[in-house]
Amino acid sequence: MKTINVVAAIIVSEDRKIFATQRGYGDYKGWWEFPGGKIEDGESKEEALKREIFEELDCPIRVDGFFDAIEFDYPKFHLHMDCFLCSLDGKEPSLLEHMSAKWLSISELKDVKWLEADLSIIEKLRTTL
Repeated sequence: MKTINVVAAIIVSEDRKIFATQRGYGDYKGWWEFPGGKIEDGESKEEALKREIFEELDCPIRVDGFFDAIEFDYPKFHLHMDCFLCSLDGKEPSLLEHMSAKWLSISELKDVKWLEADLSIIEKLRTTL
């Protein structure tokens, strides 16, 4: 099975809300996720994350630290996802690729339909933030 390596940003606001995005394309269109994407050759994980967020949301971020790594088998591929706690670096996000986005409090995290790989991150956020 093909392995896809990605990075994801858990963007946390000053009032401890989490930024979630709704996929606007592909097999999982309409599902919610942490924004991010694939690592290109020669990039560090942090560089890839900053680039992906700028491409998807037109805003700079600060990568504040590693949060967790996820391994998950989807029907067509194996996903390895490194998740980082991040914060906005000045500008609010603009949706360039996603259908929608929301700032969710910890208690609201279960109110949207998350991609399966993200569910363990949701559980860990609920217990650590």
